[in-house]
Amino acid sequence: MNEVMDAVVEAVRPVDGTQDAEAERAAIRDALSELLTRFPEADLLNLDPEQRGFTIEQFTAIDVFRRFELDVGKTIVEKAPSAVTALGRLKQARDYVKQTVAAAFRKLRDAGRTLTAGRINRVVHDALKATFEVFEGYAE
Repeated sequence: MNEVMDAVVEAVRPVDGTQDAEAERAAIRDALSELLTRFPEADLLNLDPEQRGFTIEQFTAIDVFRRFELDVGKTIVEKAPSAVTALGRLKQARDYVKQTVAAAFRKLRDAGRTLTAGRINRVVHDALKATFEVFEGYAE
């Protein structure tokens, strides 16, 4: 299974040496791991629509959090009074992102809208913006 996951990651996001690419590669791998936890019988090379939607949602949430963490994670850790507090704050942000993205995907599904690149980009943009607004105090 790891070989298939590695092949999927390589096909979707080849290595280019940038932090963004590495964060996306990790997000893809984590999303596929979440998929296999929820759908142990899933065929990574032939996902059904529910599995595909779940994986895209998981990837989106993980990717948004990793972008947030790349931008301000170090500052949040440095500004926190302790390592435990820093980790707690990052966990709060991760949980917030996951819930925000899940709500956006539910809204799209409930409206009968298909997942398009444009809609997913809007979810990413809105979730990232909201996360920065909600957690900006941790980086000050």
